[in-house]
Amino acid sequence: MVNCCGLITVKNEPVPLKSIAVEVSVQGHVATVSSTLQYENQEESPLEAIFVFPLPGEAAVCRFSAKIGQTEVVAEVQEKQKAREQYDDSLSSGQQAFLLEESDESPDVFKLSVGSLPPGEKASVSLDYVTELAVQADDGLRLCLPVVLNPRYQPQGSDSGSGGSALVSSVPAASVPYSLSLSARVSSPHPICRVESNCPLDPLNYLNTEKTQATVSLAAGHQFDRDVELLLYYQDTHQPTAIVEAAQTSAKPGSLMGDPVVMLSLYPEFPNDVMSSMTSLGEFLFVVDRSGSMSISMHNGSGAQDRIGSARDTLLLLLKSLPMGCYFNIIGFGSSYESFFPKSVEYSQKTMDEALQKVKAMRADLGGTEILQPLKHIYSQPCLPDQPRQLFLFTDGEVGNTKEVLDLVKANAGSHRCFSFGIGEGASSALISGVAKQGGGQAQFITGQDRMQPKVMQSLRFALQPAVVDISVKWNVPKGVSVTPLSPPIRVLFQGQRALLYAQLTGKSSGDTEGSVTVKYSLAEQPVENQLSFSLKPTEDTGLTVHRLGARTLIRSLEMEERQGDGEKKGVKEKVVELSVQSGVSSAFTAFIAVHKVDGEAVQGPMLRRQVPTPMLCQSSMLTTMLGSSAMPRRMQGSMAMHQRMCRGLKGALLGKGYMGFRRPRKRNGTKVQRDFDCPAPASDPAMDPLLQLISLQKASGSWVLEAALAEVLGKTEEEVAKPKPAPVDQEVWATVLALVWLYGFKMEAQEEWQFLAMKAVSWIQAQKASVSECVQAGNTLLGCQVQKETLGF
Repeated sequence: MVNCCGLITVKNEPVPLKSIAVEVSVQGHVATVSSTLQYENQEESPLEAIFVFPLPGEAAVCRFSAKIGQTEVVAEVQEKQKAREQYDDSLSSGQQAFLLEESDESPDVFKLSVGSLPPGEKASVSLDYVTELAVQADDGLRLCLPVVLNPRYQPQGSDSGSGGSALVSSVPAASVPYSLSLSARVSSPHPICRVESNCPLDPLNYLNTEKTQATVSLAAGHQFDRDVELLLYYQDTHQPTAIVEAAQTSAKPGSLMGDPVVMLSLYPEFPNDVMSSMTSLGEFLFVVDRSGSMSISMHNGSGAQDRIGSARDTLLLLLKSLPMGCYFNIIGFGSSYESFFPKSVEYSQKTMDEALQKVKAMRADLGGTEILQPLKHIYSQPCLPDQPRQLFLFTDGEVGNTKEVLDLVKANAGSHRCFSFGIGEGASSALISGVAKQGGGQAQFITGQDRMQPKVMQSLRFALQPAVVDISVKWNVPKGVSVTPLSPPIRVLFQGQRALLYAQLTGKSSGDTEGSVTVKYSLAEQPVENQLSFSLKPTEDTGLTVHRLGARTLIRSLEMEERQGDGEKKGVKEKVVELSVQSGVSSAFTAFIAVHKVDGEAVQGPMLRRQVPTPMLCQSSMLTTMLGSSAMPRRMQGSMAMHQRMCRGLKGALLGKGYMGFRRPRKRNGTKVQRDFDCPAPASDPAMDPLLQLISLQKASGSWVLEAALAEVLGKTEEEVAKPKPAPVDQEVWATVLALVWLYGFKMEAQEEWQFLAMKAVSWIQAQKASVSECVQAGNTLLGCQVQKETLGF
């Protein structure tokens, strides 16, 4: 194939992609997404259109077809190299061909090639994928349709695949030349409470009186300035469910598609008395992205803070909320990485103060996004005895070596839990969700006007609570039926975390049509057992969604096994290809290929290649890079200069490009081109919020000191604060009670953020054996509140 320059000129080169229409079918905790892309060649020569776009990292493409005129061509799944060769051969012979393949480096990026589209011809390309819906901390189910694709940073010295070239073109969100429409149909065993979105929606329309079915649509005129996020809320979401899906009638019995498949949803709710107990042990490692893209604003609204500024505020909260007796460290990473301490230190007033000083100085000044090396450094450090390692990873998630990172996390999963936070639009869901899944933790996404702090504190709550361990799942089925698990064993489960398990049911029972599953686990060293019965008869026609998700789960496990070096001797790659072809589900080793044999003469003339641009968030803070223009490759300097002109409003300029990990990037002067629109953060911080001011004054022990800075936050003078102190009470106890009364009196809406440091404060006061009734009463009078001492936790 001919190399293309990777640039798009909006003025001179018509974009062949005209519109994208998306239909979503949600069934409880899973969804099928169908996208139709309309192409038209308005030029005088045949076209090859290249479109590189994101999908959710947990998605599995399961159908791909093209319609030219009245003729529909359904793609088949083939081994990837074979599919590429057939695509090239078809174009060479003048036939129309369509190729859809997953990135070699990251499972959430796909490339669609539409080849030999004749002048004046229209083509409609459809692709379907299935996906699980992630559970949020507030019990909402999250469906994300990624439309923003940031250029992924390829680390120094890495090999990004082999073969031809596939580049990504980007234009500002407002300049995307194609439209997007989305409609969703939601079905659930339980009533649908509401559907929310970060984008404008048309009103929710219920289809039945039980409110178990509804439709909702994206309001017209979506601007591509963010990923589209739907949040679904059901009643009784914690009840376990089991769905049995009928076999594919055309498939051979005994094969995955030829047997029924069961999907078990586990979403346990744990007793409050157990969940309120917090551990004081642990080694907490906060790994923070300091690449230049972290200087982008969190959103475009008024008072928007940049990502690194929000990360600094979040670290302040985390450091104040840690329990005495634990260990911690903070590692910043970009093209290189820096640790606050050579190794984890015990949490104390001294180490907390030292860390906070360094947090204040943190900037987005470390270059590109390279996560692998800091993780290798962390895993090379021995774990501390009796201090479980808890990893908190903050990143905007634009890396090209996602699979390598996930393999490393999984290889070390026995020694740590990993909580991950994807910051901003375009963060790689494959990276964020995958790291948490492989590390036995939880993933959170912070987009739009979301605040980082509440989501991070939710995860800290999970990290400090006892986790469900020693989980075992036993399937009980009638004689004549056997069960083959398709999912890897569950290692750990947290409050608010759901697990979906898939299993293949082979054979038939002569009589009994009931099966059951017994789940045993240990919580706070207490054994728990739950049993769920289900009918072996298929419950409903789910369109093979469960089969395909089960196949996707097994394929991902086998792919990781192959990458970790166990593949060759076991023929794992061959198993993946066989399973992918049989189930029609995409994999790293296969691709979808469709060839339309043109009637009569072949398509004539030299073929032009056109890159379809993806949305890029244009930020004025992305105008320079941390490398400095003299250190950048000249080609990248030119790209950034054009980006600057674009941000100043000059239209029609050539727009900057970024590479994806499908093929090997070209080299210039022997150096692989790097990219990350990196720039330093502003030198000064905005005035601190009163809540953060109060938090910053708290000591590591949990107490506050009676000082002018505290009085200022309380809106009083130092004298006004000191005067009403009950005589027998210590000044520090009085100051701490005042801080608690102020929090409960004025900041209840942010309780999720300060609940742990308030618990520390109460524990410290109780250790002083001080009488607090008179203090609370005097504090209420001074601050004009009516907070009861029981509310404070006394």
